Amino acid sequence: MDAASFFDLAILAGALAVAGLAMGFLSGLFGIGGGGVLVPVLFEVFGAIGVDETVRMHLSIGTSLAVIIPTSFRSFLSHRSSGQVDESVVRKMVVPVVAGVVVGSVIARYADGALLKMIWAFVGGLLSVKFLFGRESWRLGADLPRTLWLRGYGHIVGIVSALMSIGGGAFITMMMTLYGRTIHQGVATASAFGPLIAIPGVLGFIWAGWGVSGLPVGTVGYVSLLGAALIIPSSVLAAPIGARVGHRWSRRSLEVAFGIFVGLVSLRFLVSLIVTG
Repeated sequence: MDAASFFDLAILAGALAVAGLAMGFLSGLFGIGGGGVLVPVLFEVFGAIGVDETVRMHLSIGTSLAVIIPTSFRSFLSHRSSGQVDESVVRKMVVPVVAGVVVGSVIARYADGALLKMIWAFVGGLLSVKFLFGRESWRLGADLPRTLWLRGYGHIVGIVSALMSIGGGAFITMMMTLYGRTIHQGVATASAFGPLIAIPGVLGFIWAGWGVSGLPVGTVGYVSLLGAALIIPSSVLAAPIGARVGHRWSRRSLEVAFGIFVGLVSLRFLVSLIVTG
């Protein structure tokens, strides 16, 4: 390897490590899998190294899901130690969420990158509006609905989360706050769904991308093992730091920060859709 190639590789590795730190911190702070920050970063990195446009979004999501596995476990353990996780909600939704991830993986196998971007832009925009402009009076009920409703919602969460690589945290948090729970409990409970979505999601994206041409070296299906190996250590390190910061913030500060974060990511993909036509 010549000096120029080594320097380029070092820059790439450094950028991915920094992305991992940001992802881990946000995973702990917001109870999400962290894919919201990692997917757009990977999208740009894979573009810079010449990955074909037709598989860039798929590869970004699949790799992000792989990174979410250890990061979300670390985030969940940090939140669980605070006593804020509502484990009854987790038990009711676990099976339909996993089933939804399987359905989302099948959709990903046949969907193009533009569809995945549209899902990000639309769903992320709705979440951003809710957390930026939502008021205390915005309620669907005084307490969480019955088990059947939760299971149906969990199935939808699994499908969309697999296609967005956001760990499901955003949707669980929004649902719980609309039914009278605090955002701190919503974030903590949402953290439990990261591993439940990421593990079957990775297997699904490996299957979806198996035998697809145009993928870079070091990938298995739509999952870049090299990218995951560079990002995971720093993301796991930063996750508990984000969790501690989140528990110190006020409810409104956490809502505004969450809304801005999701809104910026949605805007990024909307711009990409417009530019690429």
